[in-house]
Amino acid sequence: MRLLIAMVMSLAAGGVSFAGPDPILLLSGARVLAADGRSWQTGQDLLLVDGRIARMGPAGQVPPPPDREVLRLDLEGLFLIPGLMELHSHLLLHPYDETPWETQVLKESLELRTIRGSVAAAATLAAGITTERDLGTEGAGFADVALRRAIDSGLIAGPRLLVATRAIVAGASYGPGGFDPRWDVPLGAQEADGVAGVRRAVRQQVRGGADWIKVYADYRRAPGAVSTPTFSQEELDALVDEATSAGLPVAAHASTPEGIRRAVLAGAVTIEHGYGATDQVLRLMKTKNVMLLPTLAAVEAMAVYRGWDGELPEPATVLAARDLIRRALAIGVRIGFGSDVGVFDHGDSTRELELLVLYGMPVPDALAAATSVAAEVLGLGDELGRIEEGFLADLVALEGDPLRDISVLRRPVLVIKNGVVAFERRRP
Repeated sequence: MRLLIAMVMSLAAGGVSFAGPDPILLLSGARVLAADGRSWQTGQDLLLVDGRIARMGPAGQVPPPPDREVLRLDLEGLFLIPGLMELHSHLLLHPYDETPWETQVLKESLELRTIRGSVAAAATLAAGITTERDLGTEGAGFADVALRRAIDSGLIAGPRLLVATRAIVAGASYGPGGFDPRWDVPLGAQEADGVAGVRRAVRQQVRGGADWIKVYADYRRAPGAVSTPTFSQEELDALVDEATSAGLPVAAHASTPEGIRRAVLAGAVTIEHGYGATDQVLRLMKTKNVMLLPTLAAVEAMAVYRGWDGELPEPATVLAARDLIRRALAIGVRIGFGSDVGVFDHGDSTRELELLVLYGMPVPDALAAATSVAAEVLGLGDELGRIEEGFLADLVALEGDPLRDISVLRRPVLVIKNGVVAFERRRP
């Protein structure tokens, strides 16, 4: 049904009265995702006041307050879900088939990259992602902190951001690389070595405004080389201890069995990529309740950039990613929604959820990975990730049922963040 917007106004003697600082929203008649994340409450009304869900109930049984201007949105026939929450993104990067990563780091100005990041943030919000964890500026300093502040203050449109600033890498183990040793080339992350060095780097990033600390537990030590662990167990232990002392969790880039093992033992909350995980380290992740962010959409995008046409046979990297998901699901590892967007177009992150389903994850679990499960990992489970009274009013309206077809997430009809309409798609 066509989205109708009507204004409900209170009448006072002598004319129309608009009491209160801002209009509030009454969402009427939608099918609302239940708290279990696997069923629908039909014909529901939601009253959004001061950025939160103030009341919920059957259609027509949630009266608006008499002294406030109210905008009524008729959502009959639509499916209403919590705002999506992505856990691995890079707003300061853009697709590698447009500009290679090294060129972005070395040749694009900080000003251009920040402006481009603001455009990426708007596209992200319009795609229904209302909260995003951004895992490293890749050479753009603390520009993610500036984007977060600009969004929070209303200067630009974008999701609620949790940022990791520069990421931390071991000395001589990150890019850009392969240059004449006489030249000092800007790097895509912050180098640190030794226990004292990693503690100092964490403190600098906390001071700079980080919400999370990201560490590269392994990486290629030279162009074209295979990844190997780059930090000792002692260094990783110290890094996580310092972050924990500051109240920040740690995300670890790790794709080798030993790199994953060390990061998990040190206390990392999430493992990013994890492509080379053995069953043994996956079982360790399950035991420690560490989440895997497999970034499947980035794997697919890189395969396409290298010439894959999307048809069978699948390249080895795609087959390995598919196998990783199969084994992680069988072992019971928590799998999250994080696409590594920036490698490909911002606004296309939900491709990650489609791939999770294609590779074997039940559709309701994939939707939960982007809502309630993500909120829990981010420490926001008491106010985001579910549609309940008192929760923040981050909501997405869809024309189809995402519990049956996850691909309907690609075309939101309406996106609400903090109780305010952030995006509305015109329909015939």
